[in-house]
This record gives sequence, structure tokens and C-alpha cells, in this order.
Amino acid sequence: MAIFTASEQAAASAIARLAYTNPFLPDRIECERQALGSDFVDAAPVWSIQPDAVEQNPNVGRLARRAADIVQDFRERTRDGARPTDHEAALYEDVALYLLYARFEEDLWELVVRPSAGRTARVPFYGRFVRAAGELLTTTEDVAHVFACFFQIRRAFQHTFRGIVGGSLPAARLRAAVWQSIFTHDMRRYRRTLYRQMDDINTLVTGPSGTGKELVARAIGLSRYIPFDATSQTFAADFTTSFHPLSISALAPTLVESELFGHRRGAFTGALADRAGWLETCGALGTVFLDEIGELDPALQVKLLRVLQARTFEPLGDTTPRRFTGKLVAATNRDLAAEMRAGRFREDFYYRLCADRIVTPSLREQIADRPDELGTLVLFLARRIAGPEEAEPIAREVATWIERNLGRDYEWPGNVRELEQCVRSVLVRREYRPPSPVSPTRRQAVLDEVAAGTLTADELLSHYCTLVYADTRSYQETARRLRLDRRTVRSKIDADLLAALETK
Repeated sequence: MAIFTASEQAAASAIARLAYTNPFLPDRIECERQALGSDFVDAAPVWSIQPDAVEQNPNVGRLARRAADIVQDFRERTRDGARPTDHEAALYEDVALYLLYARFEEDLWELVVRPSAGRTARVPFYGRFVRAAGELLTTTEDVAHVFACFFQIRRAFQHTFRGIVGGSLPAARLRAAVWQSIFTHDMRRYRRTLYRQMDDINTLVTGPSGTGKELVARAIGLSRYIPFDATSQTFAADFTTSFHPLSISALAPTLVESELFGHRRGAFTGALADRAGWLETCGALGTVFLDEIGELDPALQVKLLRVLQARTFEPLGDTTPRRFTGKLVAATNRDLAAEMRAGRFREDFYYRLCADRIVTPSLREQIADRPDELGTLVLFLARRIAGPEEAEPIAREVATWIERNLGRDYEWPGNVRELEQCVRSVLVRREYRPPSPVSPTRRQAVLDEVAAGTLTADELLSHYCTLVYADTRSYQETARRLRLDRRTVRSKIDADLLAALETK
């Protein structure tokens, strides 16, 4: 005789799937619906942080209570002599794991947002966790490993959910992609074995400037698996010191090489002492982030390729091999396919980098999917810049200014970084002046045509509207400046001229 009723088995199966589902994919919603039945609360299809929400997902608490009911009924019936099938026993174990995580989620959250100083700090609630695991779990799985996995999940959710904001589908897909980079598409397999192998899989983050590529890299780097020692009740490393970013475009090639590989005293002018580079100091649990990898000098591409292939390197001025044991994440806004065709980026280096690739969406893509996304992001930025007390009035002021001066069709070529500067500028000066993307040479050619009197009146209006629109990227602002109807401006834009004006 089965222990679970049909409805209990359906709920248990849904919770078991939910325990291993990417929380940012639509599959989560269907799992929640099947687990809760009539208690399911139909929330937004995209799970994103909401600035004014008290409860980010109303189903989370309900799911924990449903899991607790299933666990309690299962335990009572087995104590009364009922014997579960292998399938029921496996379902119970997954539901019990889900419940165990739910019970310690707040404690784990405290470890993430207020980590103790140093790598040897003792975790005060681990004893309670061991006792709870002993009561709930029936397998002989290593409890310290379960605890380490739970801590990693809590960190990954914190840095992904709260670090990459946005309620649009492109933003949701980005969060899902980050989660997959951390845990792969199969979390069961990851928990069994792959948690030991992920340092050998490099991640390449591509996308336009200002779209949060470093946020993606940081979320991955701060969410790596960290072993837990049950005897000392400490983690093997402090995750807050495990992420090492290096902007390649900000340094000369020699300095980039020194920062990465380290150097010996006297290796070059100014090398007054031995210095270990990031490849050595990041350690087995650390992550080196190379921003603007498309700017890397070809000679350094060769040296770094060797690191990725053989995991060895030598500091400048030294012949003793060192081993790179960490993870590498790289990012660029360049078209690497074009760079390879031009001979500026090595194909073998690219293929070592791109085993795991994430593409960050532009702000225009996010707004096109969800027009009110702009207001949400402005509020988040206002809170970050001015603090929670003044955020809402500042956000309203910025939103009003954008609506009146740039309009909803402004394309935000600088993406979220430009939006942030817009918030700062309106905060300080009550206005924002977008930078002009127009090619000075082509602009002058248009002005020369005007001066020569070779344009018809209609061509003159069309060229003038196109010139101003190329500056503003907004039909509404162009219409305001030229005192024309917005529809007239739209009809007069010369697409070919606009493309020529934007050619650098």
C-alpha cells in the first residue's frame, strides 16, 4: 500500500522538481502551482526584486508549510509500520531537503549579508543544522557537504536576485543564465560531482557597454562552492575576498601582465620587490575577472592561453612554474568574431574562453519588453545614489524629466550606466544632456551641403531633423527643440543619413 495519496504524491513530486529547478526559469511557476494547488498565488511571471514589495514571492512560505505537512505525514505513517516504495523514499528525501533548506534559509542569509571576519570564523548554528538533518534525512549523505551546498545556493540567489535587477523577460533570462553558469542545467549532477570541476570551465560575458557585465561576473565569482569543515565548523575560505577584477583597458600591457602573473624583483624598471599576481593569490576557490578581454595584447593572449590549457604560468623574471587553481571569467563589449577575422584576437584563445557564454541585454531590449521597467530601474538607482529616504521623490523627478525631454522612445545607447548618470545629473542640475554619437566628419558634410544651397526645402528639413535626432535619440525631444509635431519628425528622419552619422 502506497504511503502517499495521489494528491500528496503530486505535491511531493512538484516540490522535488522545484528543489532542483533554476529559480529564474518559468518551470518554477508550474512547480509551485502543482505543489500548492488552490493555495497557489498567481504572481508576476518574472521573479524579480520589487522595490516596494514586503514579500517578494508569496508562495515561498506556503511551499515550506506544504513540505512540512508532507514530511510529517510520511514520518507518522512509517512509524505506524507503512513501508515506502523506492520512488516514495526518493521523493521524501527531496522534500525533506527542501524543508531543511527552508528552515535555515534566514540563518544562511545572515551569513551572506553579514559574514564573520576571516576564514576561520565558526558557524554558530551548524549544530542545530546537524540535529535537524538527522531528524529529517534518511540517507547517509555527508551533512557538511549538504550545508556547503545550501550556503552556495543562498549566496547565488542573493547575488543574482538582488544584484541583477529588472522585471523584463530579458533580465529574467540573464538571471537564469547566471544561475546556470554557477550550477549547470542539472543541479543534481552538480551536487553529486560537478561542484569540484567548475573551476576548469571559463565564462565569457558579452554585451554592450553599461549592461552589467561585471555584476554578472561578480555574481558568479562570489557564488562558488566553498567546502565546510564539520570538525572546526568553519568554511574553507571567506567568499567576500574571493573575487579579483582586473580592467585590461585601464592598464598598459606590461602592467596587465604584472597584475596577472606577478613578478620578481628587478624583472623590470620599478619592480623593487617580489609580487604575486592574481593568478597565484586568488587560490583554488577564487575567481579572476578580466574585464575588456577584447583589449588584451596578442602576446598576452598567447601567455594566458597557456594558463587556460595547462593551468601553469611563470611570474615575470622567474622560471619556476606556478599553478593557477582558480576560475576565470572574462567580459567584453567587442564583437570578437570581427576581431578574430581582423587578426586581433586569437581563435584558439576565444574557444578556450567561450565554453560558457552569457550575453547581457541592452536597456532598450528590457524597456521594449516591459515599458514600465524604466521607472523601476530609476527607483533602484535613486535608492543607491541618494538613499531610501529621498529615493522616491528623486525617482519621480527623474521620470518626469525623461518623459518631458527625452520621451519614451529614447534609445539609451549607454544602457544602464547612462541611465545612472541621468539620475545623478537630474539630481544635481535638474537636467541631463545625452552625449552625441554623431560622426563629426559626416555632420560637417551635411552642413556643407546646407551652406552650398544644394538641398531642396524638403531635404533641408529632413537632414535637419535627422541631425538633431542623432543627438537626442528621441522623437519627442527633437520635436520639442524644433517646435514640430512628433509625427512630422518621425516621418522626416532619413534612415541612410542617420546610419552614416552614427558611423565612427
